[in-house]
Amino acid sequence: MSRIGRQPVPLPRGVTLQLEEGCLEVTGPKVSLRSELPGSIRVGVAGDRVVLERADDSKESRSLHGLARALISNMVVGVTEGFVRELEIHGVGYRAETNGKVLKLALGFSHPVEVSIPEGLGVAVNDNRIRVEGSDRRLVGQFASDIRKLRPPEPYKGKGIRFADERVRRKVGKAGTA
Repeated sequence: MSRIGRQPVPLPRGVTLQLEEGCLEVTGPKVSLRSELPGSIRVGVAGDRVVLERADDSKESRSLHGLARALISNMVVGVTEGFVRELEIHGVGYRAETNGKVLKLALGFSHPVEVSIPEGLGVAVNDNRIRVEGSDRRLVGQFASDIRKLRPPEPYKGKGIRFADERVRRKVGKAGTA
């Protein structure tokens, strides 16, 4: 049995779970999230816990067991607390600002880069830190990753956009002539 899949997901007070034809809807104090579940996974609610069982022991069912549990757990956390990813901008003249649902970035290109903020996400800019927050973990992580791809940190001077907890390994430049 999957180690992750066999652990029940605790349901906090105020969170409801509805299952209808392979689609799961988790509703909480902040928002409501919807996701499809694999057909070989059965979901049951026992008191204040969600328990998952798989239909058979095939390799596919075993791998989907842990995945389904992780998705449900992320949905429960998303509707109660939400998810946050922070990015840092390093470089002379590099800056960011929000204008409605658009994030404007000056990253050393000949033009400013404008990125539209997806529905359901909030973006705040404070000094050279970008804070992406939302209730869908996949959407928060993907948007933060897309921002980082615009100017990844380079190893020689460390300029670029990086995650707040990311460490950039620095390289030594040219030795020069003696």
